Amino acid sequence: MVQDKKLRALISGSGIAGPVLAYWLHKGGIACTIVEKASQLRLEGQVIDIRSSGVEVIQKMGLEEIIRAKTTHEEGLYFVDGQDQKKAFFPVEEEGRSFTSDIEIMRGVLANIFYDATKSDVKYIFGDYITDIEETTEKCTVRFNSGASADYDIVIAADGLGSKTRTLGLQIDANMEDPIRSLHQYVAYFSIPWQESDGTCSRWYNAPGGLMMLLRPDEKQATRAYLGVTNPSHPDLANRETFSKLQPSDQKVLLHELFKDAEWESSRVLQAMDSTTDFYMQETAQVKLDRWSSPLGRFAVVGDAGYCPSPVSGMGTTCAIVGAYILAGTICTHVDASINTSESLQSAMQAYEDDFRPFVIKAQQLPP
Repeated sequence: MVQDKKLRALISGSGIAGPVLAYWLHKGGIACTIVEKASQLRLEGQVIDIRSSGVEVIQKMGLEEIIRAKTTHEEGLYFVDGQDQKKAFFPVEEEGRSFTSDIEIMRGVLANIFYDATKSDVKYIFGDYITDIEETTEKCTVRFNSGASADYDIVIAADGLGSKTRTLGLQIDANMEDPIRSLHQYVAYFSIPWQESDGTCSRWYNAPGGLMMLLRPDEKQATRAYLGVTNPSHPDLANRETFSKLQPSDQKVLLHELFKDAEWESSRVLQAMDSTTDFYMQETAQVKLDRWSSPLGRFAVVGDAGYCPSPVSGMGTTCAIVGAYILAGTICTHVDASINTSESLQSAMQAYEDDFRPFVIKAQQLPP
């Protein structure tokens, strides 16, 4: 039973940052609830990796062995031409200084590991989401789409690049600068059947017109396909608003149009795309905010919702894991349940920014 004297934290998002944050907040004696808009744990997504300080955090959680056992065991990356001739090779680099790290894992697999590590200590609410946050110096009153409402001491947005909770908690309106900074690229992710030529290494092909294809083998069980369009001139990709109106079926039609003459494995990939069940396409972007918390200190952002470095950086998952660990540490260090003041939370949030922003600035520095 949760005691009344415990601090109560509500986290929006059950992906990577949310459960890691809840894990460490629970260790610090804070009662955590995670609310997730999806009706169940979202297990789709691309191959992601864990690098540098992120590995240290999963070690502290006692999850490194479990995670390593579930990796794709990708051995490196080849750049190829339209005839599949290998032009360059980048092997696995344990220190994370290559395209492939030694911990490459499907996003859904990692999310499920973190869920299993927290489900007995954290309350999960699926199929609901936050519609309003009223913050005072004493508490946050949260209203949900289901009609329910509840009071929490802290509310944290961990619901990704397009976070609606971030907009509510930081009171971002149309007159403010959009925190999502486009990199003018759209990428589709989906699985296709593995075949012998896919081997155990990724293959990357750049086609004329700003097109990219990447095939990543997953333990000979499947191959994860990526179709990317950079600097798009197509009217459907002109901006975020026009792209958001496209349904997945529209996106597939668009990709057929763009990649029909791209050579290499385009025919195979496009044919398999039409029947895949895990297709999704999104804009490649970063999130940049001047501040990661509200003035009163009872609301904060973590992971992609606060500082998405983009898939191009290779640091998104690591930032989510390390950011969650640092945020939990500053909250548990600065805030006492018996002296639950807005001032102590403001101090915790300032420490979070002081400790972690230099890491994020470096992670968001992309090659030209």
